[in-house]
Amino acid sequence: MGMKRIAVIASGRGSNFQAIIDRVCDGTIPAQIACLITDNPSAYAIKRAEKHNIPVSLINFSEYPDREHYNQALEKAMRDCNADLFVLAGYMRLLKSETVRAFSGKMINIHPALLPSFSGLHAQQQALDYGVKIAGCTVHFVDEGMDTGPIIIQYPVVVLNDDTEASLAERIMEFEHLILPQAVKLICEDRLEISGRRVIINESGGE
Repeated sequence: MGMKRIAVIASGRGSNFQAIIDRVCDGTIPAQIACLITDNPSAYAIKRAEKHNIPVSLINFSEYPDREHYNQALEKAMRDCNADLFVLAGYMRLLKSETVRAFSGKMINIHPALLPSFSGLHAQQQALDYGVKIAGCTVHFVDEGMDTGPIIIQYPVVVLNDDTEASLAERIMEFEHLILPQAVKLICEDRLEISGRRVIINESGGE
């Protein structure tokens, strides 16, 4: 089997995208980044892609008359880049169920909470409001629910007494930058197996 192709889908500054770029460049992740797909023409992730000569597919949401037409363009961009794995890294729109089904088992997401707790937006503030002592981050496969897919890797982060949403988010992000490339590496080495809701990590890759 040849080297896998990764596509990253992002809407913002792309720090998790950069973490993947770094691990591809140093050989940790045995893959090539086929493209960046973004819905935001102002995303700093675009500059990161350009710096590393990664093709960019801009599907500007504001240029489409409705969500249906945007989704059609997004799916076409995803198919055209011919990726083996799609990584949602700060993509701020919900994917349609049809899109999720079309790329089932080929999409992962990073979320700043220990799922299934605190899904959706402002997960760090949700954790603070609930008063948890341990927060964290999760990499999971994408399914048709919101942050409900099978979990690949999680990492705990202690909540400090004086934490704000911003300070907690910053500390969690340090570990997002570790576990997202780890998950991508495992997939590229064919070491993951989905069994119901469980993701089994095998010692060596498949055939």
